[in-house]
Amino acid sequence: MAKKVGNFGPSAEDTVSSPEVPGICQKPSASALNTEKQIVLMIAILAGFITPFDGSAVNIALPTLGAEFHMDAISLSWVATAYLLSSAIFLVPFGKIADIYGRKKIFLYGIAIFSLASLVMTMVPSTEMLIAIRVVQGLGSAMIFGTGVAIVSSVYPPGERGKALGIYITAVYMGLSTGPFLGGIMTQHFGWRSIFFVNVPIGLTAILLILWKLKGEWAECRGEKFDLIGSLIYGLAVVAVMYGFSLLPAMEGAFLITVGIVGTIIFILYEKRIPFPVIDMNLLTKNRVFALSNLSALINYSATYAVTFLLSLDLQYTKGFTPEHAGFILVAQPFFQALVSPLAGRLSDRMEPRLIASAGMALTAIGLFFLTFISETTPIWYMICILVVLGIGYGLFSSPNTNVIMSSVDKRFYGVASGINGTMRLLGQMLSMGIAMMIFAVVTGPVEITPEYFPQFIASLHYAFILFTVFCIVGIFMSLVRGKTIPPNHLNASGNCITAGK
Repeated sequence: MAKKVGNFGPSAEDTVSSPEVPGICQKPSASALNTEKQIVLMIAILAGFITPFDGSAVNIALPTLGAEFHMDAISLSWVATAYLLSSAIFLVPFGKIADIYGRKKIFLYGIAIFSLASLVMTMVPSTEMLIAIRVVQGLGSAMIFGTGVAIVSSVYPPGERGKALGIYITAVYMGLSTGPFLGGIMTQHFGWRSIFFVNVPIGLTAILLILWKLKGEWAECRGEKFDLIGSLIYGLAVVAVMYGFSLLPAMEGAFLITVGIVGTIIFILYEKRIPFPVIDMNLLTKNRVFALSNLSALINYSATYAVTFLLSLDLQYTKGFTPEHAGFILVAQPFFQALVSPLAGRLSDRMEPRLIASAGMALTAIGLFFLTFISETTPIWYMICILVVLGIGYGLFSSPNTNVIMSSVDKRFYGVASGINGTMRLLGQMLSMGIAMMIFAVVTGPVEITPEYFPQFIASLHYAFILFTVFCIVGIFMSLVRGKTIPPNHLNASGNCITAGK
């Protein structure tokens, strides 16, 4: 029997152990619940800010990194991709570990690892060391994102969850929005290492808040065995696919991608045969809303993540902007994401989230389509308008889609559901970067981006944005056919989403 510890969910039967009288349980008071919610959300906001801030700030610093370490476009891609790859490998396993051993514990360790790795990044002497520490950062990020959404979902009941997730995702977008701008300023005036150093005090603040204020724990699957073999198969399959993308169009790349696909099939078959899988395949095979909502997230991230990376290179290489000025331009997209996301999350508590998310995907497709026309002479106002459209579209999509995902499963699957959702995000981001790397490898080749290669570089951007537009069009369809979803304030007593497709 799974043991519940400190789970302040929507059920009236939820209890918390009394610190004064061991073994006796009592219902938490309304004020205690509200305080718990506020503390959890505050900590989640800090943790949700630092990881996307790091990623978006690094993107703006890539040309500076490339100049210092003499890196080509493909190597620069690996600075971002190594972080994403590591996160994707560990996210689902640590989501399950958190369900078994405690989400707060894994969340705390993740912030500590991420902060320490950020400090070490300020001292790296070589490209190899730089990419290796990015892998460690990815591990810490996986532990944070594999538990952050799950903890917020555990504390906030249906009917309030969309609003809370909207605020949390706003923090993520604030990290994205301030990353390019502040990252550009710090890179230009203090060097690229300052981008990583700033994570340290934010991480320490979150750690102190957890140790000082957060007394509860969440472990609905306590007593289950961890699926180590399945986690290894999963991790190796992800590595094979992503590394294969970086080697295309060589035959070795196609071979590794095939190995990764076969490994994924083996993983699915293995997970169906064991009593305590790292991923319960019933979530994907018998819960249509959950499966298609995650697929929609995968498609959305695949179509959008590399946009900042590509436009950062375009603004600094072909248009000659400084990192500071490029960051100021790129801030438009995540700023509007942060503005729209909490409103979309609150709206998803009152009306069908599927329609809101689908509208957001449609706006994103429109923005990507207009990016296919950029050139060396494209005016800045044109690019800013497109970034605003992309920001609004992504803000409308993300928090309602996350609300659907977390509301479509039972509490004991919150960690795994959060991990799967995060994995879709990371796999989408990796696929997006993988497509960008593949196009660079085919069209530009392993060369530094200099004026003589600008035509090939612009052609690469066009191919990427055309493909991303097609992705989003498919994503609109997937978002709509997931089945009618009921707003969370109409959930049944167990907290499960009542849907036509479930």
